Amino acid sequence: MPADGLITTVSKFGAKETMDRLAAEVKAKGLTVFARIDHAAGAAEVGLPLRATELLIFGNAKGGTPLMQAGQSIGIDLPLKALVFEGADGKVSLAWNDPHWLAQRHGLTLAPVLDAMAALLRTLAAKATT
Repeated sequence: MPADGLITTVSKFGAKETMDRLAAEVKAKGLTVFARIDHAAGAAEVGLPLRATELLIFGNAKGGTPLMQAGQSIGIDLPLKALVFEGADGKVSLAWNDPHWLAQRHGLTLAPVLDAMAALLRTLAAKATT
């Protein structure tokens, strides 16, 4: 588990294609996309530059509810989020919070749920970035 809880992988695709692929995979897995937030577009609206930076908020009640039943404060970190961004070097990355780190943050120990959630996120990331 990363010390800061953030897992990041480099994509072989551009930012828009990476996010489009991620959103499609999320939907294909039967999850709900709650929001897709284009931070770069928001920055442009106020005249500020920002490299491609887009957030996807997604999940489902079947995965998140058991965690919230065990500790409602984890609701601040759910639904799940994934960030696609272009670095100064031009490389596109996909980042997400490690579910085990989130659980540790909230004092939860539901290993089967967390393991399944972590595996799902790894699968989604691999399909979006490779």
